[in-house]
Amino acid sequence: MTKLLTKAFEKASMLPDIQQNALAKWVLEELEAERKWKSLFAGSEDVLDGLAREALVDHRQGKTKITDLDCGKIINEEIVCEQR
Repeated sequence: MTKLLTKAFEKASMLPDIQQNALAKWVLEELEAERKWKSLFAGSEDVLDGLAREALVDHRQGKTKITDLDCGKIINEEIVCEQR
């Protein structure tokens, strides 16, 4: 455990029980939410990469339509938009 986390838990241990429980519940929920997000994104990386490549091919072939910004330049595999 890091020094900062130890310090935070030491200070939290001085809170009334009800506040300690609320903090503990929040920390546990945040850790679980982080685990779920990592799990969801881990399985989607290849799919997102494929969709991005497909979008670039479509753009190069003129199959896309620029709707809002003055965009369209592709630099290092990224579509670059110029601010108005």
